Amino acid sequence: MNLLEDARAMRETLVEFRHDLHREPETGLHVPRTQEKVLEGLQGLPLEITTGSSTTSVTAVLRGGAKAEQFPTILLRADMDALPVAEQTGLEFASRNGSMHACGHDMHTTALVGAARLLAHHRDHLAGDVVFMFQPGEEGWNGARVMLEEGVLEASGRRADSAYAMHVMSNRVPTGLFVSRKGTIMSASHHLDVTVVGQGGHGSAPDTARDPIVATAEMIISLQTAVTREFDIFDPVVVTVGVIRGGVARNVIPDTAGFSATVRCFTPAAAARLETVIPRVLKGVALARGVEVDIDFHNEYPPTINNAAEVEFGSQVIRELLGEERYFEPDRPSNGSEDFSQVLEEIPGAFFGLGACPPDLDADAVPQNHSPRAMFSDHVLPEAAAVYAALAIERARVTL
Repeated sequence: MNLLEDARAMRETLVEFRHDLHREPETGLHVPRTQEKVLEGLQGLPLEITTGSSTTSVTAVLRGGAKAEQFPTILLRADMDALPVAEQTGLEFASRNGSMHACGHDMHTTALVGAARLLAHHRDHLAGDVVFMFQPGEEGWNGARVMLEEGVLEASGRRADSAYAMHVMSNRVPTGLFVSRKGTIMSASHHLDVTVVGQGGHGSAPDTARDPIVATAEMIISLQTAVTREFDIFDPVVVTVGVIRGGVARNVIPDTAGFSATVRCFTPAAAARLETVIPRVLKGVALARGVEVDIDFHNEYPPTINNAAEVEFGSQVIRELLGEERYFEPDRPSNGSEDFSQVLEEIPGAFFGLGACPPDLDADAVPQNHSPRAMFSDHVLPEAAAVYAALAIERARVTL
């Protein structure tokens, strides 16, 4: 058995599949064309396939053919959805429908389809069952939670023992380098939406109105101050306002204004403190400025916390398959967030990053994930597929 050689032999097929996905991205929980392409990619394999009832997910189960005293179940996950970003890469296979695989989920989906083909081919070496979790709606739609509620962890007939996922990165990580760490690897994500209600009036006479725009601006600045004055610098919090709303004309004070933000943290203690600090700060500014404020603050994804033993196991698999130099363990987590975190709350597993910057570019100088100019290299697809497959085969051989 040589997974890596077999994966590299599939390179052209994987690249063609990935480009097809990239040309026609879909967002959210309903990605019917993507689902159709995944089903086509799995066609002919000895898989037990089901699709989601409330979303266009795909769950496929491969039964191992090797004899063993114990038959563990290993879950491998890939997210399928894109972002509402108009692509600006200029690639021949670029999307033209107003959405874009700017976070590389087309890469993940392709790698998992490749892994399914590899594992089906090497089924006699597989001493366990594998659940392939093709998930829509990772980008803020909580697709993992939907699939958990629909029973993805029990898809094989018994609860999965371990779960693995990977994520490509367009910058900062050298091409082909896998990264992970024990414990927290990604932050929690929280949603914040604020509407400020004042009293409109003429821009020349603000004393006769209650200006919600000024109050909104002060709230935004006050939240940034709260980050540095209310939270431990060794347990950091990030508040980033991505949307500001208010006004229709430069000389009119509107009745309402508002903003939306993403809030990130790494521990339950910081998350609990956010629940207190954010409303207090916003209501305090509102009271001082004589306006009212409506606050929608809620948790989206918890921190992504890797099981230490699973990281140790996965790093060993990667090193043995690709070489010692192909794995690195950073000393701090990423500020990004993942709904795979909810899978890891249920069963032990590990989340791995993979550098996928085009090899002719400088990884430290190119746009990052979510940029309309983010690009990912096809060169890493065979190795990503091989790592997925190797994790399943080797995990079925050991008991952690």
